[in-house]
Amino acid sequence: MESRTKQRIALSVYFFLSGICFSSWASRIPTIKIFFNLNDAELGTILLTMPISSIIGLPISGWLVSKFDSRKPLIVSFIFFALALALIGYAATTFLLVLAICMFSFFMRILNISMNTQSITLQNKYEKRIVGSFHGLWSTGGLIGVVFSTLMVKNDISIQIHLLIISIFTLFVSLASYKFILKNDKSTSGNKLILGKPDTFILYLGFIIFFAAMCEGGMFDWSGVYFKEVIKEDVFTYGYLTFMTTMAFSRFFSDRLVHEIGMQKTYILSAVLIALGISIAVIFPFFWSALFGFCLVGFGTAPIFPMTFSLAGTSKKYSPGMAISIISTYATIGFLIGPPFIGYLSHAFGLQNAFVVFVIAGLMFIPFSYAFFRYQSKKV
Repeated sequence: MESRTKQRIALSVYFFLSGICFSSWASRIPTIKIFFNLNDAELGTILLTMPISSIIGLPISGWLVSKFDSRKPLIVSFIFFALALALIGYAATTFLLVLAICMFSFFMRILNISMNTQSITLQNKYEKRIVGSFHGLWSTGGLIGVVFSTLMVKNDISIQIHLLIISIFTLFVSLASYKFILKNDKSTSGNKLILGKPDTFILYLGFIIFFAAMCEGGMFDWSGVYFKEVIKEDVFTYGYLTFMTTMAFSRFFSDRLVHEIGMQKTYILSAVLIALGISIAVIFPFFWSALFGFCLVGFGTAPIFPMTFSLAGTSKKYSPGMAISIISTYATIGFLIGPPFIGYLSHAFGLQNAFVVFVIAGLMFIPFSYAFFRYQSKKV
C-alpha cells in the first residue's frame, strides 16, 4: 500500500474518533441537564465554557502548528481529549463538570487544527478533492456515537460507564494509528499571526464559518433537548441521530456536489436547506415532521466546514495551519454565541421560538459567500 493511502486511512481514523467522542458528549447533554437539575439558561451558561476555553487555545494551537509537525500536537491532544470525556461522565458537581468541559473543549481545539492542517496538506498529494471525505468520516463517527448513545439511553446505562467505554476505545485506537499519519508537514512561512487590518479573504470566510458554527453547534447541543421537551420523545437522541445521519451521508458526496455546481451555488443550496428544515421543525413540532426538518438541516450544514477550510488553505498570506487556526476562531465565536444564546432565548420565549435563530444564521451564507467570490473575482 502506498504511503499516501496509509496516511489518508490513518487520518480518517482520527476524524472518525473525534466525531464519536463529540457526539457521545453532545447526545448526553439532556442527561446532564436532568442530573444537575438545570434550566435552559443555566445549561446555556455551562455550554458557554466550551467556546471560551477553545478561544483560550487559539494562540497555543497556532503556535503548535508552526513549531511542530501537526502529528505531535494531534496525538497529545487526543489523549487528553479522551480523558476529559471520561471526566465529564464522572463529574459530581457543577464545578467539576465545567472543569472537565473546559478541558474537553481546549484539547478539541488543538486536535481539530492539527487534523484539518493534515487534511489540507494531504489534499496536495491527490488530484481529486478528498477533504470532504474526512469531514464525512467525522460525521460518520458522530453517527456511530449517537447510535451507541441511543442504545445506552434505551438500556438505562449510566453516563459514567458510557463515556468511559468511548474514552478507552479512543485512547487505544488513536495510539495504534499514530505511526501511520503524515510526517514532516510543518510550514516554513506564513506561520505568524499578523495583527492590524483584517485580511478580507479571511474575514469573509470567517463570517461564513461563524454562522455555520451557530447552526451546527446549536444542533449538536439543542437537538436532543428539542426532541425531549418540544416533541416530547423519551428517546431524545432520535433527532440528533437523524441530523448526524444525513450530515454524514451528505459529506461523502459534498466534494462531488462542489465539482458539479461550484462552491458559490453550494453555499446558497445549504442556506436554503437549513432555513427550510428548521422552519418545518418549528412550524410542525411533531415527531415525523421534525425528523424530516432535521434531515434537511443535516444536508444543508454538511458541505460548509470542509468547503470553507479548503478555501482557507489557499490563502496567500498564511500557511494552511495558521489560516485554519484563524478561521476556526470565527467558528469558536459562533459556538460561543449560538448554543448559549438559544438557551437564553428558550428560557424567555420557549425553545421552539428560539430555533428561529438558526433560520437567520443559515440564510447569512448567501450574502457573505457572494461577497467572498466577488472579492476573489476582482483579485484574479
